[in-house]
Amino acid sequence: MSTKERYKSMDKKRFSEAGFGLMIHFGLYSLLGGEWQGKRMDYIGEWIMSKYEIPIGEYERLCAAFNPICFDADAWVRLAKEAGMRYIVVTAKHHDGFAMYHSRVDSYNIADRTPFGRDLVGELADACRRYDMKLGLYYSQLLDWHERDGGGYAKEFDHSNFGMSWDNVWDFPDREEKDYRRLYEKKIKPQVEELLTQYGDLFLIWFDTPIDMPRELSEDLVATVRRHQPQCFINSRIGNGLGDYTSCEDNALPAAGSEGVFEAPITLNHTWGYKAFDNDYKNADEVREILGRCRAAGANLLLNIGPDPLGRLPAPAVDVLKALKCK
Repeated sequence: MSTKERYKSMDKKRFSEAGFGLMIHFGLYSLLGGEWQGKRMDYIGEWIMSKYEIPIGEYERLCAAFNPICFDADAWVRLAKEAGMRYIVVTAKHHDGFAMYHSRVDSYNIADRTPFGRDLVGELADACRRYDMKLGLYYSQLLDWHERDGGGYAKEFDHSNFGMSWDNVWDFPDREEKDYRRLYEKKIKPQVEELLTQYGDLFLIWFDTPIDMPRELSEDLVATVRRHQPQCFINSRIGNGLGDYTSCEDNALPAAGSEGVFEAPITLNHTWGYKAFDNDYKNADEVREILGRCRAAGANLLLNIGPDPLGRLPAPAVDVLKALKCK
């Protein structure tokens, strides 16, 4: 076995040994809880801005009310550790373009625009170090509904997500004017560099929905991660066949006989971001069964919970994690 092959084998082992992780979808959308002007989302909660085509100016008003005073980074990490989880992945920026950390690149973030006024990602990173928990950060590298040049505007993808648009066509209907490369240079790449340089060693960076991501920009993001944090894993949703491991489809496990390194992102109820009326949670036995199937397939399980607007993990989810105690 060559040195390069041995390194890849060790790298695969390092990822697989993590085994079980907690994913957290938290953002301005959590404040709405899946409801908008008397209508309830029939889709996942974090897509509410696109579902109801909420104008940027109106969506931004949520900043003034977003104050998750019950957020306790240590409590989140302790709960995950007691459940047997070895890493946590939290949304640093989702498709709505709002950063859950103190970004110097764009003031549209939790520290600068909300009464909370704190760096949630930073506090979670500190707690992970205290409890020897690996940290991963989710970053929506293509979709950004707060920006004219947010990606996903290629004609072949027009309203292809259950009738919803991938890009913001309600504020910016003229797709001929859009140029994702401008946004990439102005916001996307600089914010990814912030995440790679401000929060210590990252276990992984979790990209999403590459859709029409230009290959050269996927490659440039990979090079950026390698330059700043060569040990940081990159998931396959960086796009264009790149990445260190395969993120399965949402709520799916790898097919039988699949070769490679996999992670199965699974929701504990039926949404990623908080929906106040979705109380259909899997029980501890169901989670153990899914974890067993993942292990048998050689895949990690990444179990998602959406905190409520005050920063609390919903009580039914807490009960499940307390009952798990997986090895």
